[in-house]
Amino acid sequence: MQEIFDLLSRPFVYRLIIVGVLVSLCAALLGVSLVLKRYSMIGDGLSHVGFGALALSAALPVGSVFYKVPLLLTIPLVVIAAFLLLRLSNNSKIRGDAAIAIISTGSLAFGSMIITLSGGGNTEVCNYLFGSITSVTDEDVILSVVLSVIVIALFVFCYHKIFAVTFDETFAKATGVKSVFFNMLIALLTAVTIVLGMRMMGAVLISSLIIFPALTSMRICKTWKSVIICSAVVSVICFIIGFLISALVDIPTGAKSMSASLPTGATIVAVNVVAFLVFWICSLLKRKIKR
Repeated sequence: MQEIFDLLSRPFVYRLIIVGVLVSLCAALLGVSLVLKRYSMIGDGLSHVGFGALALSAALPVGSVFYKVPLLLTIPLVVIAAFLLLRLSNNSKIRGDAAIAIISTGSLAFGSMIITLSGGGNTEVCNYLFGSITSVTDEDVILSVVLSVIVIALFVFCYHKIFAVTFDETFAKATGVKSVFFNMLIALLTAVTIVLGMRMMGAVLISSLIIFPALTSMRICKTWKSVIICSAVVSVICFIIGFLISALVDIPTGAKSMSASLPTGATIVAVNVVAFLVFWICSLLKRKIKR
């Protein structure tokens, strides 16, 4: 407990926790709709586009605004990719999963080439792919907080329309809901959330922040509202637990008298996996009791 208090006494830790909680909340809220619409892998594709965009911003001149605040370049590029993916899925002969594979693998390839050509090394690649919460700057924190609040506000404001589009798009169109607009809105909010979480979770792991809380809550909860609330709570709790474990637990390494901290993104995903297993076991027990 003393170590936790010492950790929380550092001002920058509070900022990281606030950003992490807000991003986890955004991912959980959008994740329910994406999982139910079977668009969950769009997060994986957009995260790879974000990797390429971050690599591009790192290759720009040091004094440029995009180098100082890479999210300013990454967010528009990922939003464009989200709209392109949605359009390819709906109006093209290329199926949705194929479109995601094309864009994601292409972005990874170009991102890797850009990092190599710009003189970057394995450290930059690892930070972009697997996340590094210590690389989050003060500018990133401010931008992340503002955009996260906007994402949450838009989701709450359009709550009923998103519900209608998620469960029955045809019926939603018949009742006058502009399904195309709200699908684009979901894609936009997802793109912003993916970019905000990439600095913390990495391109490889950020999609898990969208998928796991939704699937976990669906093991027990059965209504839209209960799944939304449970998913949000599970996501935030898993982030806090994973963050504290990664910050406080040191793992001995092969070198003598040396230790290393657990990676934050991977630890958060591991906690989400444990939560999913616990909820799954509880759902099995619940079924047996009913029988």
